[in-house]
Amino acid sequence: MANTETSLKEAVTIEGAIGAALVDYTSGMALGTIGGGKDLDLNMAAAGNTDVVRAKVRTMEMLGLQEDIEDILITLGSQYHLIRLLKGRGNSGLFLYLALDKGRANLAMARHQLKKIEAELEV
Repeated sequence: MANTETSLKEAVTIEGAIGAALVDYTSGMALGTIGGGKDLDLNMAAAGNTDVVRAKVRTMEMLGLQEDIEDILITLGSQYHLIRLLKGRGNSGLFLYLALDKGRANLAMARHQLKKIEAELEV
C-alpha cells in the first residue's frame, strides 16, 4: 500500500501531468499536493473541484441513480482536469485530482494509471 506522498509522486509521473492533489471533499481541503505552480494553484483547484464533486453527488441523489462516480473529466482548451473519487478502505469523501497538459497527455492511459494509484493508496 502506498501513502499520500508516494501516490502523488506517482501521479505526476503520468505523461503530461501538471500537478496532482488528494482532496477531502467534505472540507474542500487538500490533504497533499504536488506540482502546479504559478499557473495552477492546487489548493484553490482542490476547493473549487470540491464544489463540482458535491454538485454531481447531489444531482445523482436527486435523480435516484444508484451508481458510483468513477471519475469526472473537465476538458479545457489546453488541459484536462481529471477527478477520481476514491472508494473502499475508509477513503469515502476523498478524491484524486490530476491536471494534465492536453497536448502531451494520453487521457485513456492517465485514467488507467490513476485507477491503479487509487487501488494502492492507503490514507
